[in-house]
Amino acid sequence: MSVVVGLAVVLSVAIAAGCTGPDYTVAPALEPVDQGLVWPGGGETARYAYAGTLIGEQNFIQEDADDGLTVEKTLKWIVGLAIGERRYRELQRPTGGIVDARGRVLVVDASRRSIFVFDIKGIGFQEWRNAGPDAGFVLPVAIAEDGSGGFLVTDSERAEVVHLAGDGQPLNRFGKGVLLRPTGIARDPATGLTYVADTAAHDLKVFDASGVLVDTVGAVGKESGRFNTPTHLAFKDDRLYVADTLNFRVQVLDRAGDGKLSFGELGLFVGNMTRPKGIAVGRDGRIYVVESYYDHLLVYDEQGQLLLPIGGTGSRLGEFYLPSGVWTDNEGRVFVADMFNGRVSVFKELTAIEEADAS
Repeated sequence: MSVVVGLAVVLSVAIAAGCTGPDYTVAPALEPVDQGLVWPGGGETARYAYAGTLIGEQNFIQEDADDGLTVEKTLKWIVGLAIGERRYRELQRPTGGIVDARGRVLVVDASRRSIFVFDIKGIGFQEWRNAGPDAGFVLPVAIAEDGSGGFLVTDSERAEVVHLAGDGQPLNRFGKGVLLRPTGIARDPATGLTYVADTAAHDLKVFDASGVLVDTVGAVGKESGRFNTPTHLAFKDDRLYVADTLNFRVQVLDRAGDGKLSFGELGLFVGNMTRPKGIAVGRDGRIYVVESYYDHLLVYDEQGQLLLPIGGTGSRLGEFYLPSGVWTDNEGRVFVADMFNGRVSVFKELTAIEEADAS
């Protein structure tokens, strides 16, 4: 390979990797590209398209046109030879996330013990580490909005919920002495109540806006309204969605905790549930479930009927390796915390659920 060709290849890698500096001037589009990855394939009508990947600070690109950026400097960035070179903050083990009212993508990373904030509309990046005065996160798992511009983050090791302001500053913590191992979290916007999956207790704890325990839903068991190691939660349209992980199913409850729908079973086929974890609801009621063990994102209709699997084991685009959480936004995008690939994969809904049912 000639020097010129070699440099061209390396520069292409640099651009693809998103070499960045401290000033963020370009944000990821998170939209499908022409002739990109779609599901299902094989000539069928495309229902979903791959829309991008979030990995960390390098998603935001600094424009260096006027500062003498050279091939040598680019090469040093790539191979890590520059003295005092900037070290980019990257996701390691993302477990969950949300898109907030401002359009920011907030990703919980258990390994980094922090929250990554991808401000795509404002073109900025932050990492929040503080859980309180002189205290950091230990094992954060999931995040929800608090209804007032702030956020609620479960910390499984602290056995608490951390309340953050909109800028990431800690406000308070609650649940100590009540929670055993909090994981999933969801808030009912109508009542202001917050539901926390207490995985070790096999139940859901319900807190008011002040962080006071007001109810406990369920107990260990297989019956409707009972759980075995519940993990992730979602709340949508007066319904609470629970990944009842070691009962190998999803349960949908009303506000009273009564079961309205249950689907899923242990099995070896795509669509069965061996380790259901992340759960979310799309714009038209379709239900997204992360099947962590078999590395799939499963799409169901409102009645729990399987519509489409996305993924499979691997590290290529559209594949997963022990994925964890899933969440959606108002623009028809679906975000998957691809935990052991250290990234968030983003997909875009291309058709309404009615169109999928009619085909």
